[in-house]
Amino acid sequence: MSRSYPIWIDVDSCIYKSNKSYGARDTNIQKIYVGSSGSNSHKLVELKTTKRVENGVIIFRFSVDGKILKERKFCEKTQKPL
Repeated sequence: MSRSYPIWIDVDSCIYKSNKSYGARDTNIQKIYVGSSGSNSHKLVELKTTKRVENGVIIFRFSVDGKILKERKFCEKTQKPL
């Protein structure tokens, strides 16, 4: 990771010669479309990663189509997992 973002995304795709990556601070939403072309495609899935701070606890949540599938909590003070 070259930058300090709380959310980090590595992208592997056949169109890139090497991995691509990017960071996000509080929210990252990825909408994946399928079909025969850009003008003839339909949404398959929406992936969302969020970061929230509540009562001294940092909460990361990963959702697929609005349903939370995974959650990870960290102590805000020590930055260590709970």
